[in-house]
Amino acid sequence: MTEKTGLARLREPFDANQINKLPKPYKADSPKGKCNECGGYHGLPAVHLDYVGHAALTDRLLDADPEWSWEFVATDPTTGAPVFDANGGLWIRLTVCGVTRLGYGDAQGKRGGNAVKEAIGDALRNAGMRFGAALDLWHKGDLHDASVERGDDAAPETKPEPAWRKRVAQAVDIAGLSDIHAEAVAEGWATPDLMAALTARKAAL
Repeated sequence: MTEKTGLARLREPFDANQINKLPKPYKADSPKGKCNECGGYHGLPAVHLDYVGHAALTDRLLDADPEWSWEFVATDPTTGAPVFDANGGLWIRLTVCGVTRLGYGDAQGKRGGNAVKEAIGDALRNAGMRFGAALDLWHKGDLHDASVERGDDAAPETKPEPAWRKRVAQAVDIAGLSDIHAEAVAEGWATPDLMAALTARKAAL
């Protein structure tokens, strides 16, 4: 089988050895303890979400486009340093195969040089997801975040698939995706997860 190239390469699944585990407690105030699953010390109980690290994503970007690049959306005109927003996050532009998409990242309230690097890595993964990179892993994380906001105790894997997901997957042209987007906005179910799925499907068509 011939390996896909260009933007199509970004949509290819990552190998198991390229996927890391990120513990996410079911509740923000969960008591901390030693985790039997990952050996870490964090809030329990917790679900362990799969994610692709900075190095694995960089390797995939190079596979897709050896000349890929990124830049900060906003920089200080005097120092050239990135401008962080009020939430401690920053926006970047990621360009792959001549296509540019935005990404947002933060360092979860951390400070210092390592925090900046963590925010950049987070922004690259976020922008990469707009190209479809590790989109299936992002989807699982979005489901978990939604369950936490609702205060659900059940693991995210028990949640049913949203009704729109099948419609997006079966859309055969851009017009069909536009109809789904317009309906979602009008009826109030235009979630970030839906927006990401629409973007990924549009790139695939």
